[in-house]
Amino acid sequence: MATSAELMDRAVKVIPGGVNSPVRAFGSVGLTPRFIARADGPYVWDVEGTRYLDYVGSWGPMFLGHNNPAVRAAVQEACERGLSFGAATELEVQIAEYICETVPHVDMIRMVNSGTEAVMSALRLARGFTGRDKIVKFAGNYHGHSDCMLVAAGSGVMTAGVPDSAGVPAGCAQDTLTATYNDLDSVRALFEGNPGQVAAVIVEPVAANMGVVLPGEGFLEGLRALCDEHGALLIFDEVICGFRLAYGGAAARFGIVPDLVTYGKIIGGGMPVGAFGGKRDIMQKMAPAGPVYQAGTLSGNPIAMTAGLAQLVELHDHPEHYERLEQAGERLFGGIESLLSEANAPCTLNHVGSLGSVFFTPDAVIDYTSAKTSDTARFAEYFRFMLERGFYLAPSQFEAMFISTLHTDEMIDETLAAIGEFLS
Repeated sequence: MATSAELMDRAVKVIPGGVNSPVRAFGSVGLTPRFIARADGPYVWDVEGTRYLDYVGSWGPMFLGHNNPAVRAAVQEACERGLSFGAATELEVQIAEYICETVPHVDMIRMVNSGTEAVMSALRLARGFTGRDKIVKFAGNYHGHSDCMLVAAGSGVMTAGVPDSAGVPAGCAQDTLTATYNDLDSVRALFEGNPGQVAAVIVEPVAANMGVVLPGEGFLEGLRALCDEHGALLIFDEVICGFRLAYGGAAARFGIVPDLVTYGKIIGGGMPVGAFGGKRDIMQKMAPAGPVYQAGTLSGNPIAMTAGLAQLVELHDHPEHYERLEQAGERLFGGIESLLSEANAPCTLNHVGSLGSVFFTPDAVIDYTSAKTSDTARFAEYFRFMLERGFYLAPSQFEAMFISTLHTDEMIDETLAAIGEFLS
């Protein structure tokens, strides 16, 4: 079997940069990407056969670990009936009913194929519903790669050192207004400077694409109040934290009701999927019920719907999964906090539940500007050290660590021992 290095040599000849998503590139950490051959439980194996304890989890959806038996069995059974029909199915009705019945702030939902598509569609819906054009986003929040959202974006854009993207006409971004995360005054100023023009405020309720950055006290509540005051919609981008921080996502955890919410990853059980949903009067504006157009041949395809429904039922019916994640998160991130304190390391740890990030900066990280003070060279040293010892982390300072329910206390203790060795 070919090695990762050999596969990368082949890949760069036929795939730009050798990867199909920039976040998979290891350029910022000075390595060749590990090409993964298989995964099971909390582990992944590369093509050379090296096993890693996985803290990426396919960027979040592997909440229950890789290759979950219930999800796998449901998908195998669905495959026997066909992979795609391009037609309405009972499965898409079932998962939509299930989400609307179990998530109080979702009255109706539309399935799509990615988080990017979910956000793009939700923004179009917000504009169509309000009759306004401008959108407020936050520097460092990543909402997919649609043109109007590639403005002060986080995630792979930060790692690549590219603040925006070539190929995006100025006109596509002229109605995107950028505020400062955790700064309500910056949002208020945009509303006041654009009276009656803002259709929506979109936010990662817990930012996870400039590293994990938590909302400060009163921030999300303040956004809700400002949107109500100015007649704008509040959109929670929960592609990362939806169904991870609680069954109803960050909205449920923090007790905030958004007008629209976008999902991805977890609701597909690892299959390519996205969705946007919210209040009935807003969602009824979507075609064919209303004038806002959106379509997708593979939206609601039977395989993704089967995987997603199997995983959602498991999460809803077994709240002990969330209890386990909270315990594991406290053990891992609490342990890291202790190690950083003992070593007097110039680092900051942000975490909530099963999401966390170590920033290689002594400063508190509360927004895009403070996140960028991180020492990315030091992070690269840390990443290489951990990878050599069998721990698979996201290859970027500006991404999150994801824990699954299958990360045992013993595995977490092994991780802490390695981090302690690095800091010593």
